[in-house]
Amino acid sequence: MPVVIRVILALLALAIGGASAAAAALFGLYLYYAPTLPAVDSLREVRLQTPLRIYTDDGTLLGEFAEQRREPVPIEDMPERLLQAFVAAEDERFHRHHGVDPVGLLRAGINLFSTGERTQGGSTITMQLARNFFLTRERTYERKIREIFLAVQIERELSKEQILELYLNKIYLGQRAYGVAAAARVYFDRPLEELELDQIAILAGLPKAPSTTNPVTSPERATIRRNYVLRRMLDLELITPEEHAAAHARPVLSQRHVTAVEVDAHWVAETARQVVVNLWGDEAYTRGLKVYTTIDPEAQEAANRALREGLVAYDRRHGYRGPEMRLDETVTADAGARMETLRGLGVSGRRLVPAIVLQADGQGLEVDALGRGTIRLGRDALSWAIRQQGRVSDRFRRGDVIRIERTGDDGWRLSQRPEVSGALVAQAPQDGAILALAGGFDFFENRFDRALQAERQPGSAFKPIIYALALQQGMPPTSTLVDAPLVLSDPALGAEWRPENYSRSFRGPTPMREALASSRNLASIRLLNSLGVNGVHDDLVRFGLDLEQHPRNLSMALGTGTLTPVELNNAYALFANGGKLTTPWLIGRIEDGDGSLLYQAATPRTCPEPCAQPAGQNLELATSHGALRFAEPVPMLDPGVAWQMSEMLKGVIRSGTGRRAQELGRADLGGKTGTTNSYRDAWFAGFNADIVGTAWIGFDDNRELGSGESGGRAALPIWMGFMEQALAGRPEAPVSRPDDLVEVVLLPETGQRARDDDPRGQREWLLPAQIPEHGTWAPDPAEPATEDGTAPTIGAQPEFIF
Repeated sequence: MPVVIRVILALLALAIGGASAAAAALFGLYLYYAPTLPAVDSLREVRLQTPLRIYTDDGTLLGEFAEQRREPVPIEDMPERLLQAFVAAEDERFHRHHGVDPVGLLRAGINLFSTGERTQGGSTITMQLARNFFLTRERTYERKIREIFLAVQIERELSKEQILELYLNKIYLGQRAYGVAAAARVYFDRPLEELELDQIAILAGLPKAPSTTNPVTSPERATIRRNYVLRRMLDLELITPEEHAAAHARPVLSQRHVTAVEVDAHWVAETARQVVVNLWGDEAYTRGLKVYTTIDPEAQEAANRALREGLVAYDRRHGYRGPEMRLDETVTADAGARMETLRGLGVSGRRLVPAIVLQADGQGLEVDALGRGTIRLGRDALSWAIRQQGRVSDRFRRGDVIRIERTGDDGWRLSQRPEVSGALVAQAPQDGAILALAGGFDFFENRFDRALQAERQPGSAFKPIIYALALQQGMPPTSTLVDAPLVLSDPALGAEWRPENYSRSFRGPTPMREALASSRNLASIRLLNSLGVNGVHDDLVRFGLDLEQHPRNLSMALGTGTLTPVELNNAYALFANGGKLTTPWLIGRIEDGDGSLLYQAATPRTCPEPCAQPAGQNLELATSHGALRFAEPVPMLDPGVAWQMSEMLKGVIRSGTGRRAQELGRADLGGKTGTTNSYRDAWFAGFNADIVGTAWIGFDDNRELGSGESGGRAALPIWMGFMEQALAGRPEAPVSRPDDLVEVVLLPETGQRARDDDPRGQREWLLPAQIPEHGTWAPDPAEPATEDGTAPTIGAQPEFIF
């Protein structure tokens, strides 16, 4: 046998032996690692982490909460060119190999041998998928071996389409975005189907180094990587030279986009978030929960607008406080530095735009405003902040940081961020569903939810509760109360309490309706005294109030206890719904990521199937603010009493402290103002049969609002602004008169019942228990007045509330 042939055979035998040895070694490695490898078939059941989303009752997005941005998309909904770009950039032989690409591994090995560095990993898309789901990202030989074996197993279990779909939905692409759909939203604010070729190439270039080559933080590196992907697509004939040239020429422009909520209801979204986190813990952020609230989008926007306008109007009445800050000349003179400063400040309350004064002269200002460029503000736009004859330059100077807002004629005027706080809440009176909730001026400046958490004194807004309990005891609304001075002693303190009316005047005998409409303090205190303090205090539970928050003495008539805006609003709902106590509720239903129903309120509002299929009705939805879950309304007042109160509270608007609300031009509205000692709190709570709403304004530190800032001046305009928008285009909805009322004729001078044809008579609707047989109704005083005409001793000397 020739020597050459012997050499060839020897080499062949050596190669076969080496291959056999390598195969044996590989098989041995597999046997060693196989027991420790995870079950690949679990990928079939994988649930990709998706965020928690909060919606209104009609599916409008309120908020999104997640540690990761992710939007899983089926592969059939992904553009073909997107699939091609990722395969070209990451694994051009993806459709030909079986999980491991020998050519890629050989290339990585040669690179390691020649450079001594592991700069090329040789990982296929399948290997990357194995690493992302099952392994760590540490660069060790052992992890690489496990990655190879897992990739081979994955290819046996899943199709190429399933592998690519999982990969494109799982891969991290920077800026907290996982998966291509989330990345398209984050970088370009577009869905996948609207991406341009150059944008697709940018995304396909990200897996290699998403933190350092993304277009937000490193546009230069992103450009280099994009061009590489475009070149690979051209080489593989996936795009034409013309397409390559056009995409290559486009600049890389991107900024980080966040999920745009469709309705501004951040306090609502935060409350709903607390509900589901209390139920499911951190899993709530990853399982794709969809929480549908009771919020009405139009009512919510009306509440936001009305509250913000009211707070800004109050703030303007009390004068300009000066600039938010003053910049030095180095910043003021640099356009880039100015823009960076303005971006850091942001728009406050979605209406107050930050601006930097560039020039101040005798007649106005020239300012650089965020996103609006240079704007000229004349004296009219500054009038509330300067004296009649004063110079603008006396009040403003170059470098001042101020706030401006649009006026109705598309102009601009000076404004400022209000220091005062407020809240507005609205409910559907028939079932207690919260339709709108605004907890302050700007959630991102102060997240304290004043609608649900602020415990404040209601002042005279509490009086209707006392009057309703009087009617419930059988007192007719035609009764006469005594509006006269009182001196109440407190032996424990050695002091006297001399309550007064807001007007400092007295009217003597006053019809009950008029006493409520004009908010007569002394008449209300005498009424409470005649009813009995202890019984009335115990009966506050009829309105869902916490007894411990209200004093057991005569000052209770003036609202010296504390409650939240939502508690007062829920109490007023009894006057609008026929006397039923509702529970404020916010969550209509909760769906899992796959659409299955996890919770639904017992009485669904406007929502599609499967909302009509009750499930999990007893699920406890407790938050730090109390239960915000649906509960069946409970009758607490006679329906006739509720209707009588609604009529009396209409009188507040017709002729009392709320008469400014007549500007709304509706005859179906009733309500009551409330003002506390030294003008610390201002309230208005009002309703018709469709909606009950409460507005509150005050300082978080309980300082005074200022002289004259009563409920009628500070809070009523907010309530009116809300109701005007919330009820626009809707027919009047007065509270219906129930059947248990009887029409009788009474003599107005004496309150005695008269014949139906008596011309002196006045027709009234009364409950049978309220119809007088002789004379006027007067209960036996539970706590009789003293001989000198003063009321009984109270437990403590309260502040003066009116």
